[in-house]
Amino acid sequence: MLEILSPFFLLICFILALTIIWRINARKYLSSDTVASAYDAWTKDRLLERLWGEHIHLGFYPLGKRNTDFRKAKAQFVHELVSWSGLQNLPKGSRILDVGCGIGGSSRILAKDYGFNVTGITISPAQVKRARELTPSGLTCNFQVMDALELQFEDGSFDAIWSVEAGAHMIDKTKFADEMLRTLRPGGFLALADWNSRDLREYPPSFFEKFVLKQLLEQWVHPNFISINEFSTILRNNKNSAGIVTSENWNSFTNPSWYDSIYEGFRRPFAILSLGPLAIVKSIREIPTILLMNWAFRKGLMEFGVYKCRG
Repeated sequence: MLEILSPFFLLICFILALTIIWRINARKYLSSDTVASAYDAWTKDRLLERLWGEHIHLGFYPLGKRNTDFRKAKAQFVHELVSWSGLQNLPKGSRILDVGCGIGGSSRILAKDYGFNVTGITISPAQVKRARELTPSGLTCNFQVMDALELQFEDGSFDAIWSVEAGAHMIDKTKFADEMLRTLRPGGFLALADWNSRDLREYPPSFFEKFVLKQLLEQWVHPNFISINEFSTILRNNKNSAGIVTSENWNSFTNPSWYDSIYEGFRRPFAILSLGPLAIVKSIREIPTILLMNWAFRKGLMEFGVYKCRG
């Protein structure tokens, strides 16, 4: 009997231990400093870079092509958003601000493939350091530590503003939009992608959905989520916006990224093992949140919003 129960007992103990670690090490949003600290840690341990490559955002999977390479899908996402938003119509040398640039993956594509002069900003000093290390000399990219809610640029400094999956970390979405559109020149392009919730005022969450949302906020330093329509309205009503905002939900194109982000650990096991035993624990620790994210986006509780407008 003990022999039969022993593996089951060990499995339960493992799950409980993982749950305790998951909850104790939750990354709650307290201020912008907690966002910086979380991304500093993720950057310094190199685990996310080893598994996800230089793009810390979801990928684009054309419908019917779910077997797209995970890292290629991430690069493809950049090209798809450029095309959808109209940024490809800007001449070479155009000034682009990448808000929440991570370790510079999108910035390098915008500079290399489109000839733009890109300034990337992030609140994480470690990300800026790593972005500079990864960027070849001669590429028109520069990176700075800066709070997206307090941009240190003059009005109308940029021909386009680019931001991917940064807004969910902003406690004040209106200020976030204000700062981006303030620094965009009249007639310039805004291209933005973000994680949104469905309209929770019109469709209140169930008890279980409230639990899921709580975990998604607390595990990855998110202060709040708003809907695609809510953020579209913020952009539309901004004094520096031309007032015409287009938005879409790209869930169907991006959802395969969640399972792929787990599968990468099996496809590239040495990426984890080479970082030592602690990396294994860290990678396993993220799986519950990834699975909850997948469930939330698949069920429509969360939506992947993309936005474009002109200054």
